[in-house]
Amino acid sequence: MAITSNGKGSAAGSAPRCIALVGPFGSGKTSLLEALLARTDKVARQGTVANGNTVGDASPEARAHGMSVELNIADAEFLGDRFVFVDCPGSVEFLSEMDGALSGVDLAVVVAEDDERKVPALQLILKALEARAIPRVLFLNKIDKSTRRVRDVLSVLQPASAVPLVLRQIPIWEDGLATGFIDLALERAHVYHEKEESTQIDMSDADLAREHEARFTMLEHLADHDDDLMEALLEDIAPNRDQVFADLVNEMQDGLICPVFFGSAEHGNGVSRLLKALRHEVPGVDLLSRRVLGTTSRAMLQVVKTLHTQHGGKQSIARVLEGVVSDGDTLFLNGDTEIKVSGLFSVFGQQANKIATAGKGDLVGLGRLDDVQTGDLLSFENGKIESLQVLERRNPVLATAISAKQRKDEVRLSAALAKLVEEDRSLIVSQNQTTAETLLAGQGEMHLRVAQERLAGKYGLDIAANTPHVPYAETIRSGTKVRGRHKKQSGGHGQFGDVVIEISPLPRGEGVQFSDTITGGVVPKQYIPSVRDGVLDALGQGPLGFPVVDVSVCLTDGSYHSVDSSDQAFKMAGILAIREGLPECKPVLLEPIHKVVIACPSDATARVNAIVSARRGQLLGFDARPEWNGWDEVQALMPEAEIGDLIIELRSATAGVASYTAEFDHMAELSGKAADIALQRSGRQAA
Repeated sequence: MAITSNGKGSAAGSAPRCIALVGPFGSGKTSLLEALLARTDKVARQGTVANGNTVGDASPEARAHGMSVELNIADAEFLGDRFVFVDCPGSVEFLSEMDGALSGVDLAVVVAEDDERKVPALQLILKALEARAIPRVLFLNKIDKSTRRVRDVLSVLQPASAVPLVLRQIPIWEDGLATGFIDLALERAHVYHEKEESTQIDMSDADLAREHEARFTMLEHLADHDDDLMEALLEDIAPNRDQVFADLVNEMQDGLICPVFFGSAEHGNGVSRLLKALRHEVPGVDLLSRRVLGTTSRAMLQVVKTLHTQHGGKQSIARVLEGVVSDGDTLFLNGDTEIKVSGLFSVFGQQANKIATAGKGDLVGLGRLDDVQTGDLLSFENGKIESLQVLERRNPVLATAISAKQRKDEVRLSAALAKLVEEDRSLIVSQNQTTAETLLAGQGEMHLRVAQERLAGKYGLDIAANTPHVPYAETIRSGTKVRGRHKKQSGGHGQFGDVVIEISPLPRGEGVQFSDTITGGVVPKQYIPSVRDGVLDALGQGPLGFPVVDVSVCLTDGSYHSVDSSDQAFKMAGILAIREGLPECKPVLLEPIHKVVIACPSDATARVNAIVSARRGQLLGFDARPEWNGWDEVQALMPEAEIGDLIIELRSATAGVASYTAEFDHMAELSGKAADIALQRSGRQAA
């Protein structure tokens, strides 16, 4: 492992700044992290994702799939300033990792590229930053592969951002390739060198004219929030350079603009200029404290990630907002529950290094805090804490029925699932009582696949994952009157129970009702509850093999034997009556129908509508998604059987960004071929 700082944390000196690297899948975040570490001499040689030798994406699952599936944390020092970089996955299926990280960062570097297909994914990222008021800059990566003018690329990306994307640089072109850049704030030109710092050069007359035009556009954006600058521009007075830099910093930190840098992470181009901007312009941890706690200044820590290591147990990754924390310190969870730190660690990639103390601004691992979860606040004082941030869980969009192949592993599976859910807040484990299945739900096919790989690799479990069963039910269309008699003689006391019941349908959603009209004691009062128990037991599985609902059962008559009658005999009589009577009541299959709201880019709405209709959905309409430029919400009623793998088709039709919520609405009759298919899939036969 590479050791952070000097093994003593950051209790003294300036507080490190914590920066999230975020952006769409494949935009080059992990490559940028590697370039930043190489440029700051934190690693001897810049690795590549293709070669599998980067500091980030070092877990077996990340290596296997060639993509980020979890947070990657690394620290570095540049010109005396310390930084902690948090590389966040870009796939929509792993964005919950970003959710936790954003609660503890000072600024986000949004990594994007010249690819308009990824604009909706970029908008997902920017929306999350805007909602949390996190300052941000955009790094336009892969400039060496871009075929368009930077301003044209920005016009494509701009709809994804609620605030102006403001160019801080323009490229120097040579034979169609970006060979360097012109800094619009410093008014200096630089030429790139492969994986080395750029060098300053003189500007040509053509580049000087381009610089004047682009700089004026930058100043116009800044002047929208600075009256003095606006007046200077109107009077054609050159603004003071210090004033320009102050406006760039203040307006970025206030979330009024998003400055744009560019380069090539793979070749190390533009990295030094980005580092210099971060050094001068990233706000300190005090701004984060105000975002989290308002005016409160009590010493505390914000938990951004939970890990379960194979040898070190549980670790809570936390940002120190104020104060100094040491191994063995007593902290308070959410201001009231006393906990004790058992181990303090710096984190670099996949490894942790034990340290003695950590100070303001540090991002560290706290050992064995069993009750602590991602999003929690830890304080040094007893007393209630009111956080301005709420870390919400993302709605699951795909589920699998999971089980241990060997019965002896069932307890281990439950424990491993509990740890997975602690590490990843977007995984949800639930028990379906109707189908008797354990369901693991998450954000998509790859998300669940990675979770299963961790169960197998990290916890050594041999598991089975299957498509969940749909909780069908059945009801009746007509009624009947039937007698159920249980009579058995086997020497000594026999068994005798005799009942007459009336079965009739109820309106949809009424459930099961049991009543009696017994008079004259033909069925003694003490046996009526047993009849009810038998009826309910028998309704648990009807003629089609599913629970029976929306049925009224009335006990109207019967007989008993003074010696042979018993609770068990009358319970059996109730069971026999239901089993004999239900097939005469025209049983029909019921399927659960859900109210579904699908969020998608507007240009994909027609495709989404077609998908819904092809899956037996009833379209209710669509409208613009509130506060989302260029997005719609499609509302529909859909059978649960058609929702199971819906997200796979939706993501395919929307460049991987669609999502949906589903809520049970009602049960509906299912007949004909669709019913036959449902019965066949469930292992039943059509009646």
